[in-house]
Amino acid sequence: MQTLSSDTHPDAEEVQLELLRRMPPWRKLELMEGMTRTVYCLLLAGLRERFPQATREELRLELATLVLGPDLAARAYGRAVEPDDGDLLERALAEAGTG
Repeated sequence: MQTLSSDTHPDAEEVQLELLRRMPPWRKLELMEGMTRTVYCLLLAGLRERFPQATREELRLELATLVLGPDLAARAYGRAVEPDDGDLLERALAEAGTG
């Protein structure tokens, strides 16, 4: 039997799937919320690493662009936000001595 994950033994995966099947919907949503929060934290950490001088608002807009895409982020936040926002990119290039 092939598993969904190459590093999981088929017996272990069957136990995991059975636990998920028996789990009430509210608990599944709770788990998804926690995973989503973790992904947002990881994205934000990556943005802080990439743009250490960015303001909180700039990071928020970049995060929105990554999560929502540029079009929806622009509609939600009232301005066009590109994946490599010019202000942040220019600042990063200037700090690296290439701008």
